[in-house]
Formats: sequence, C-alpha cells, structure tokens
Amino acid sequence: MQNTLLSLQSSMAVTLLVGSFFIGLGYINSKKIPNNKNYIVGDRNEDTFSLTTSLTASALGAWILFGPASAATWGGIGAVIGYALGTAAPMLLLFNFGPKIRKEFPNGLTLTEFIRRRFGLRILKISLFLIFFYMTIFLIAEVTAIAYLLNYISQVPLWVTSAITLIICLLYVLRGGFKLSIITDKYQFIFITLMIFISVFSIIGNIELSSFELIKKNSPLLIDKNYLPNYTAGLTFFIAVAATNLFHQGNWQRVFSAKNNSILKSSLIYSSILVFFIVFWMGYSGLIAYSLNPELKPDLGFFDLILKDRSSLIIIGVLVLALSLTLSTIDTLINAISSLIIVNGEQINKSLKGKEIKKKANLIILLLSILVFILASKGYSILYLFLLADLLCSAAVITIFYGFFNKKINSKLAISSIFCGLIFGLLFFPSQDFQGSILVGNLISIDNFSVFIKTNLLFISFLVSLFIPFLMITIYSLRSSFK
Repeated sequence: MQNTLLSLQSSMAVTLLVGSFFIGLGYINSKKIPNNKNYIVGDRNEDTFSLTTSLTASALGAWILFGPASAATWGGIGAVIGYALGTAAPMLLLFNFGPKIRKEFPNGLTLTEFIRRRFGLRILKISLFLIFFYMTIFLIAEVTAIAYLLNYISQVPLWVTSAITLIICLLYVLRGGFKLSIITDKYQFIFITLMIFISVFSIIGNIELSSFELIKKNSPLLIDKNYLPNYTAGLTFFIAVAATNLFHQGNWQRVFSAKNNSILKSSLIYSSILVFFIVFWMGYSGLIAYSLNPELKPDLGFFDLILKDRSSLIIIGVLVLALSLTLSTIDTLINAISSLIIVNGEQINKSLKGKEIKKKANLIILLLSILVFILASKGYSILYLFLLADLLCSAAVITIFYGFFNKKINSKLAISSIFCGLIFGLLFFPSQDFQGSILVGNLISIDNFSVFIKTNLLFISFLVSLFIPFLMITIYSLRSSFK
C-alpha cells in the first residue's frame, strides 16, 4: 500500500469541511442558555430517538477503528466479544442505576452528587480525580486516534490534525453546552451508522471465502474454544470498558436529561444493542484482516481491509466516519469535564465557584486542550492509554456502585478498598511491551512466576483491582454481622 492514500490537500479539505459543518450547525442551533443547569443537562426533555443517538454516538469514538481490531489479533474472538459487551454493558447497568439515582436526585446533574451524599467529601475527591483522569486520557486517545488516521492516509503531521480537531470542537461545544452536543450527535450518529453498514458490505464482498471460513482456515487459534486468551482477553476488556464507562460523566448527563424513566430505559436498551454490534464488527474485521495478512500492524486491521482498493471515495468515507466518531466523543468529553468543574469546582479549589464559574470552566478546558494537544502530538499507544485509565476506575467501581446496596460501606472502608485495589492492580499492570510489570520482572524476578501469570498480566491486574476491594468489603460486612 502506498504511503499516501489521499493527498494532503484533499484530507485537509474533507476535515475542514466536516468541521465547518458542525461548527455551522452549532451556531445555528445555539441559543441563550438560561443557567448552568441547562448548560449541563439541557431542558430534561430528551425523547427516545435523540437520547439513543446521543448515547450511541458518544460511546463510539475513533478508538473503535483501532482498539477492537488490535485486541482481536492477540485475544481472538473472546477479546472481540468482551470488548463489545464491555462497551455495551454500561448502558445495561445504567438501566438499573439510572432510574434509582434520578429518583433520589430528581434535579441531579452528576454521579458525584450521589457519591458525596453517600460517602462524603474524601471519596468525592478521589472519585473526581479518577473521573477527570479517565476523561482526560479518553480525550488524548481520541485526538491521537484521528491524528494517526490522517497521518496514515495522507502523512499529515500528528500535531496539525490534533490542533485542527480540538479547535473545531471548542468552537461549537463551549458555546452551546450539552443541548448542542445532543443535536450534533444526531448527525454524527447518521454518518457513523451509514459508514459502518458500507464497511460491512465492502469488506465481506471483497473476500473469496465466507469470513468465518477464512478465519477458521488461516487463524484457527483465534476462534479456538481451547485458546486461553479468548477467555482472559474477553474478560479483561469486559471489566475494563464496563467499569470505566460507569464513571463517564457524559453518560450521567444523558441519564438526567431523559424526559422520563421509560424513555431512558428504552434508549439505554437500543443504544446498548447498536453499540454491541458496531464494536463487535470492528473487532471481527481485525480477525479477518489478520487472517489475510498476519504481518499487518494490529492497530490498522480495519484500514488494511477497507482501504485495500485505494478508492478515493472509500478513503473519504472512512475519513468522514473517523471525524464523526472523534467529534461526537470529544464534544461529549469536553462538555462532561466542563460540567463537573461547574458542579464540583468548589471541592477542587475554593476559587472555582460563583457567577463566573462557567467562564472559569471554559478557561480550564482551554488549558486542558493545550495539554491534550501536546500529548496527542506525541502519538502514544491508544490502547495502552485506555487500559491505564480503565484500571484506575476498576479499582473504585465495586466500592462506589456496591455502595448503592451495602450501607455498611463507610468512608474509611471505601478509601482503603479503593487504594488497595489500585495498588495491587498496578503491581501487575504490564509495561508497554507487556513483558513484565512493577512486581513481575522488577520487584521479583520473572522466573519466579508461572507461565499463566507471565502471559496474562493485564487480565490479572484488572481481576486483582476488582477482587481486593470486594474481598475487603465482604470481610468487613461479615465481621460487622457477628458483632
């Protein structure tokens, strides 16, 4: 494949055209926002269609073009299913948690309001750190992903794409807030689903055997029921993605924006189904690509298939798909981070309060965007960035959400369980080459560990980060029952 699939001028023209469309859409639909609450959750009257399209578009970032296909090449069909289920699972969990929190906080704006009431200020601050860290990493990963793509297609320098993408989003989302994000999500959803359908027919139609027969013939291990990574990778991605997205403020904004619980539940079901099938397809394309070319770079499996014929129309379509995915996710993340600063700014810093809080939040977003621009321009591993952020949230998810039901979890226990889960998880969390970890190969010689541990560090790190808090809470609850 040639180094340049599309001229730099053409790529820039498509990028600016798509960006201008959403900027124009933003300014046409933006209107005076009466107060900060409306800026965060709109007017709380979203119907099933708008909520479904927004939940789906916001959940699917440019990472789906890289992550699932990459995971499939070493984790097999299990990783594909786990990734898809993990991305869809938060919608199903919100089906239960969402209406309960809406009942407790009918005028709620964020999950952090529940966390503060339930656990107190210290856990709130820990949770805010985890949420901000996760969403910032997500933001960096999204900008990095689109920068990688334009570099792959047209050799556009990473910093150029990073700057243009961030500027486009900032120009419309800071003006219109949450309601504008909902409106743009509808158009982004249409672009995304249309291009996904086209990719399915394009890829399946260009291979001689059926896709499953091809994988079975050339890469049987990746669909073998006895291949252990099919299970460990699947569970890893399920835990990582599902746990993290429960802390996504963008999801909670949409929970509070639904007109009623019936609309919320329907939208969550529909979006979970759509998200599952889209992410599954993107991972499955990685299996097909690997079966055709085992030497390909894992991140580029989908592109190796869809851009094989070097059709300018298809390349432009993929670029529009990637831009729609990126912008829908970035505007959700920017608005989510801004909303948390507005609601919980005072807990972060005493100066973040008062009538000018929205302007201060916008200034912080601008400074954060500079940081994102710098890091995204470096081109760090997208999947690895996500996994690190996922681990932090996994260490807290049991404590926070089990706290819905177990009233014995007090603030002291919550802090201890989260930190223990995080510390033990990080001890096993693999290095970037996945050949060792802080504990395995550094503190203790790698020769002292079994083959299972050495080859499944990521799985073990997530399992430990979940299990340690659960074990601590269970032991504490049992001791309390006998007193």
